[in-house]
Amino acid sequence: MPDKKPLPVLWTNSSLDNARSIKKYLLHKFTQKEVNVFFALLIAFEKAVSLFPKLYPVSSQQRQIRRAVLSKELSAFYKISKNGIHVLALIDNRCDSSEWH
Repeated sequence: MPDKKPLPVLWTNSSLDNARSIKKYLLHKFTQKEVNVFFALLIAFEKAVSLFPKLYPVSSQQRQIRRAVLSKELSAFYKISKNGIHVLALIDNRCDSSEWH
């Protein structure tokens, strides 16, 4: 397999707001340990998707958007462009996220 240049992972303002909200919730309800696990999941996601953009399946409602299930509680939604991977949202899977599926 030839070496492939990783695509940059670009976070939208909305996805960054989602991440901040999730971090705040974790700190309020749990401990720093859960926040560290959350960020470790995001880092692993970035590494994987930058090398393999089509690793995760397309959304059933929006074909240009892909859904990465990072844990049973967390999903990331992104789209691929020639400029990089655009993370659109981070969603708590326990909440209604029907607009993204």
